[in-house]
Amino acid sequence: MAILIRYLIRSHIGPFLFSFTLITGLLFLNTIAQRLDQLTGKGLPWTVLGQFALLALPHTVALTLPMSVLVAVLFAFSDLTAENEITAMTSGGVNPIRLLLPMVGIGVILAGGMFLFNDRVLPETNHALRKLLVDINLKDPTFQLREQVLNQINADDPERGTRTFFLSAVHIDPLTSTLQDVIISDVSDPAARRTTYADQGTMVLSADQTNMFLTLKDGIVLEIPRNQKGYFRRYEFANQFLPIRGISNIFQEGAESQARGDREMSTGELADSAKLEEEASLRFRKEMKEEAVVAVKRALGWRMVGGSLIPPSNEVGRSRDLVLAEDPLPPDEITRGVALGTRVNHQQAEYYRLNAIEKRVEIHKKYAIAFACIVFVLLGAPLAVRFPRGGVGMVITASVAIFAVFWACLIGGETLADDGYISPALAMWFPNILLLPLGLYLTKRISKQVATARGGGWDDLLFTVFTGLRRPFKRLTDRRTA
Repeated sequence: MAILIRYLIRSHIGPFLFSFTLITGLLFLNTIAQRLDQLTGKGLPWTVLGQFALLALPHTVALTLPMSVLVAVLFAFSDLTAENEITAMTSGGVNPIRLLLPMVGIGVILAGGMFLFNDRVLPETNHALRKLLVDINLKDPTFQLREQVLNQINADDPERGTRTFFLSAVHIDPLTSTLQDVIISDVSDPAARRTTYADQGTMVLSADQTNMFLTLKDGIVLEIPRNQKGYFRRYEFANQFLPIRGISNIFQEGAESQARGDREMSTGELADSAKLEEEASLRFRKEMKEEAVVAVKRALGWRMVGGSLIPPSNEVGRSRDLVLAEDPLPPDEITRGVALGTRVNHQQAEYYRLNAIEKRVEIHKKYAIAFACIVFVLLGAPLAVRFPRGGVGMVITASVAIFAVFWACLIGGETLADDGYISPALAMWFPNILLLPLGLYLTKRISKQVATARGGGWDDLLFTVFTGLRRPFKRLTDRRTA
């Protein structure tokens, strides 16, 4: 049996190396083509281009290794079955499932190694690649904002220090640099949160791309002190000039900083970061509820005295409190202020909640892609044994079909999970949940599916597919006629 196992392993090495080299090369060329506009025309030395290619390769390997496992298993078992070697082994008393077990073991080893690769090596290379791209982009710096999302802007103001803004706009015209329905929240001041709402605005960058200047029209400014719940100041303006200085300084420092994106963290770092994001989201939701309660009390006649609310029925020291109490705002002003503050808190709570979800998605993705190595072994071997005479065409067709299903489910699930529609675990594990039962079912029937030279070709494959598709409709027709 040991001789057979070694023979099976050797029969997989060639197809695996060939498919791994071919698929990795194709996807790697696609990666280079996508970044070509960032690399050409800037006078970059060949060493930088070589460094980019080296750092971009691990990301491609993370995608192609499971695919290469499937192609190798399909090709090797299809070739062995077509040459009647599997039939000869079965005739000698060897159960085909026993032949599959060593390959499953190798799949487990590859899955473990791939998880370590995705968790340890890939985040470091992704981080190094991002820093390299930042350095390259500094030769032609640009500042881009996305519409209908919350854009975080970090600025290093020489006079006021590091500042953080959140900017959103319903529409952004990149040609004229105009913005419609603008919301800007300044969260840098520890004493108060200041939010600006404007119907429209224009954005201008300085010549050296270090400062951004916003001209806002027809809006209001809502300032909410952090130590006085339910109290706010509201200003209206026809035109407002808002400078945000030091954008390029922060951008340049980021190239050397330790700040990492979702795909630049290990599972432990992702879990810790997701926990912090969830806590921030809960904190903003709590503030939203507290401010609403305080605002309702003020609308009912409660007075703000020294940072605390005094009910209207409390007559103790009323004459003294009335001197200290701030003039109550009209109910409609309080309602408008609460609505604006609630909108800001809700946007920031959703921002942190979705960030936490994206990090949970990345955690499950590392495990799910690695586990696919085992699923592809269980799925590929029985298919190859059942339809061995399709040749290379069957291997390519089956591989492309399985790849399409797996990656479509993975990418679609990631999109739905990032938007908060489904759980991250279900989104990332759904492709494996879909394909694993099919692989186990085919593996269970592999002893009955050892093909001979008279079957297992394209005609048999097409007949099996069409029969399987017609079976549910045939059962439904039989029930109606009965």
